[in-house]
Amino acid sequence: MSKGRRIRVLCVDDHPIVREGLTRIVALQPDMEIVGGAESGAEALKMFREFNPDVTLVDLRLRDTTGFELIRDILAFSPSARTIVLTSFEGDVDVERALAAGAKGYVVKGMVREELLEAIRAVHAGKRHVPSAIAAKLVDHLASEKLTPRELEVLKEIARGKRNKEIGAELSIAEDTVKMHVKSILMKLGVNDRTEAVTIALRRGIIHLH
Repeated sequence: MSKGRRIRVLCVDDHPIVREGLTRIVALQPDMEIVGGAESGAEALKMFREFNPDVTLVDLRLRDTTGFELIRDILAFSPSARTIVLTSFEGDVDVERALAAGAKGYVVKGMVREELLEAIRAVHAGKRHVPSAIAAKLVDHLASEKLTPRELEVLKEIARGKRNKEIGAELSIAEDTVKMHVKSILMKLGVNDRTEAVTIALRRGIIHLH
């Protein structure tokens, strides 16, 4: 950063209170400024093109898209763009998806504000920033076997409270096939029953209930 030039930050979050809070935090920093606040993916892309921010803070859940998709859209427009996910979701799978989409940093809401400021400065300097507590979760599950797309579909239906027969009808597969998938899901997640599987999947960000 050249002397006297502040880091220009764009905030994307559909909660006005969050955007206002971030604006206050950033405004107190002598080396930063907020150039805009967007509440949707469409508005964020428009503001990004207009203001060309140095760092964009992106929530994972927006009204018209996901943070993952928004990050990919931003990078399609500007491959050198630097984004940081700022979200309430701290599951290892969410972090994996965000980094795979192209995010350079990942910060969970509720962490001390110094963590966010450190992330902004690090990402602006061309580095990656994932807090140690979040990175540890990634390491813990590195060797975990991933669920297949069909297993994810079955798990989502389990989370909606459906029984095997209902899941089979919904996905147009045999009930015995559903049972096979359920057994595989339990094994991969290291749990003993369906309820525990849903609990673990939600905590890790494997699935989300809307």
